[in-house]
Amino acid sequence: MLRQSERRERHRAALEQLRASGRVYPCWCTRAEIREAASAPHGAGGAESTAYPGTCKHLTSAARADRERSGRRPALRLDADGQRLAFVDRLHGAMEAAVDDLVLWRGDDTPAYNLAVVVDDADQGIGEVVRGDDLLDTTPRQLLLQRLLDLPSPSYAHVPLVLGPDGARLAKRHGAVTLADRAVRGETPADVLAWMARSLALATPGVAVDLPSLLARFDPDVLPRAATTFRDSP
Repeated sequence: MLRQSERRERHRAALEQLRASGRVYPCWCTRAEIREAASAPHGAGGAESTAYPGTCKHLTSAARADRERSGRRPALRLDADGQRLAFVDRLHGAMEAAVDDLVLWRGDDTPAYNLAVVVDDADQGIGEVVRGDDLLDTTPRQLLLQRLLDLPSPSYAHVPLVLGPDGARLAKRHGAVTLADRAVRGETPADVLAWMARSLALATPGVAVDLPSLLARFDPDVLPRAATTFRDSP
């Protein structure tokens, strides 16, 4: 099993490979500045956009020198050149999106998620990535990095999330969400497993399930595409 914290040199090597191809530039923008730029009337994506507008890519020499003198350590971004990438997700089907200039290396001198996960997945020979659909938008970014780094691309399956009653992603703030919590309420692991099976359309109410039976009936094509809301009781 790989630990990202122990693979800094491997991630740095990938960064340098991208830098050598002229695809890396420093960025001094704060998150607040990026949000402000995205919500401006001339912004390409409107108030809800999280795409980086390319501010630091177009700095004049004088403006860049001012930022360098500030002493604030820049993040390093990929010049994605506005590329659009298409892929087929096992649950969502054909997808296509533009790639913004994502962060590769953070200002605190650590590799960013997209760079690290692409390198680590390739080194482990991962053939399919299954993850929550809140990460669906990151897939074109990772596909572009794989292409630029000459790494193989796995297939992807983005599954719906479990949400709390407030519609946000399920978290500890929603209360009794762990097995220990549920046990206090008189529920067994089998009860929780049955609820999970029902949420995935793999069982009907009142039907007992176990792992072998769920494995036998598992079919990605029948998995729900909508999120499941976690209630107080399975």
